[in-house]
Amino acid sequence: MIFLSSADHTCPPMKLEEKWPTNVNIHREFTGFDLAQKFLLRKGTVTDNRLLLRLGSKPLFKPTESVFPNGLSHEYSIIATFRLRKTTKKDRWFVLQIFDKGGDTQVSLIVDGAKKTVEFLAQGFLKNSLLYVFKNRDLHALFDRQFHKLGVSVESNAVSVYLDCKLIERQVTAERSGMNVSGRTFITTRVEDGRPVDIELQEILIFCDGRIADLDRCCDSPGVTCEPVVTHNPTAAPLVTGYLHRMLSMPAQLPSDRCHCPALKGDQGLPGLAGHSGQKGDKGDMGLKGDPGPQGLPGLKGDKVSHPASLISCTNLYKL
Repeated sequence: MIFLSSADHTCPPMKLEEKWPTNVNIHREFTGFDLAQKFLLRKGTVTDNRLLLRLGSKPLFKPTESVFPNGLSHEYSIIATFRLRKTTKKDRWFVLQIFDKGGDTQVSLIVDGAKKTVEFLAQGFLKNSLLYVFKNRDLHALFDRQFHKLGVSVESNAVSVYLDCKLIERQVTAERSGMNVSGRTFITTRVEDGRPVDIELQEILIFCDGRIADLDRCCDSPGVTCEPVVTHNPTAAPLVTGYLHRMLSMPAQLPSDRCHCPALKGDQGLPGLAGHSGQKGDKGDMGLKGDPGPQGLPGLKGDKVSHPASLISCTNLYKL
């Protein structure tokens, strides 16, 4: 039985240059897993300028050790881009499910079309299930039979859900256990029967960084244009991965180009996370002696008791 730490060396570099333009001149390498490559999904048709993947009709599962050879970092981001069909928009299905050797779920991400919710489940240190249900109304767009990007950020003390690169909801989490790689990993399977769900899938990526889902700008989405981030260091190292342009913020302007107009007030942010419970207070001092109570009511009248005949005395016993 193998348990893994949260060190970054558990994750290999991601090779994403062929999927996105490499228009960000900055040196950074991302680590993680392209599950379409891991599960050897074949390329299918092109719809709306998107290359889709064939899921087939057989259950999509592999030994976890072949998907995550050295495990998964403690903090990570799951990013899946897909479109539901008319016949499956109310299905309940797993985007990802990781079992341990005993058949217990260690990690799962569920899309529930009937309830229009997203569920994230992890395993606690006592092998207890930690379930977090996201049912914000802003998630309803996920079920409109259009392409959407679902992002989940898993950090040490919180899980956040994003839809099309917009933060929908964040929940505080309990402490999670490390991952056991001795079991099996499933993707895009229906909860009802374990068969592949009938969706149009473009990608399922896992980045070994919980911040990626928050940094993603959806630059690869049709109709979205993101300006490249320009580095002012002429000796900067060449670009390593093509995914960075989708998540970094807008480029910083030089001082001579900056606008001196007053900034506009931004939208109100989401409510913050709930704080931790306070510590139990000290035992209080003994209270003052109370005043005498009111006089009690008269008691009930007693019953008359008849005495039985006297017993034979010891003297009479000797006379017998």
